[in-house]
Amino acid sequence: MTEMPRPPVATPPHADLVWDADDLACGDLILQLRGRMEAMSPGQVLRLIARDPGAPEDLPAWCRLTGHTLLSATPPVYMIRRKER
Repeated sequence: MTEMPRPPVATPPHADLVWDADDLACGDLILQLRGRMEAMSPGQVLRLIARDPGAPEDLPAWCRLTGHTLLSATPPVYMIRRKER
């Protein structure tokens, strides 16, 4: 009996910085996120933990507006790559 090949397992992107924003409200979350992203080097990845109920809608929209790349969104965990200058 031959063994069936296993599908490849997706490896999560490496995080250069981790921030647990807990249940910080989205207005404050976005303001603090902006500062954290500006402090990072282009191409670095932030692993953000955000439990605010609005985060699943607000964070992807913020990434689209700012040019940062949302690599993955599995609430409450979001992986965001800082845009190139």
